[in-house]
Amino acid sequence: MDIYWEPVWLTLKLAGLTTVVLLVVGTPIAWWLARSTHWVRQPIAAIVALPLVLPPTVLGFYLLVLMGPKGMVGQLTEQLGLGLLPFTFEGLVIASVIYSLPFTVQPLQNAFASINEQFLEVASTLRASPRDRFFSIVLPLARPGFLTASVLTFAHTIGEFGVVLMIGGNIPGETKVLSVAIYDHVESLEYTQAHWLAAGMVAFSFVVLVTLYSLNGRLQSGLVK
Repeated sequence: MDIYWEPVWLTLKLAGLTTVVLLVVGTPIAWWLARSTHWVRQPIAAIVALPLVLPPTVLGFYLLVLMGPKGMVGQLTEQLGLGLLPFTFEGLVIASVIYSLPFTVQPLQNAFASINEQFLEVASTLRASPRDRFFSIVLPLARPGFLTASVLTFAHTIGEFGVVLMIGGNIPGETKVLSVAIYDHVESLEYTQAHWLAAGMVAFSFVVLVTLYSLNGRLQSGLVK
């Protein structure tokens, strides 16, 4: 059973960490993209969305080069005594954060952009600080966006293959996540094992989407009321 649960646990751990990191990193990016009128906004938005159109293997290849012994990031991590990131769990987290960035930023950006500006103006006249306005007005109104961003990021990370294979390889207990385990079983003609893991991912994805649509509907109804 360990051959099943080990990649499952590793995948859940990767998806959880990636989601938490992206909510912290992606929220200010999404807020700035939703509010800024600076000319650099469009190029930055394009960079954030780039993983949506790039083949995962292309992104994984350049991350591998960048974090390798001759890459800028790789040389920096070696100088800091951290070693090289490719083929480590930490490297997987960094690659997953970059690859799933648009799945966090875009739902949050849409949620922030849909907030009525009058709410913030009224709070400003009551001498609420920008921080108070964000935490007391923006965050509650943007709950559907945070829910969508969290669920999509978590689910998308679980389904990653090309990027994690390029950066993490296939090290049991360290970088062998669920999608790579399925690939291994198929390569070995172990279709029964591959079927169980793949069917589990299909069922998980279906439950995630149904839950997301249901919760989003309830949140939207609550906000309307």
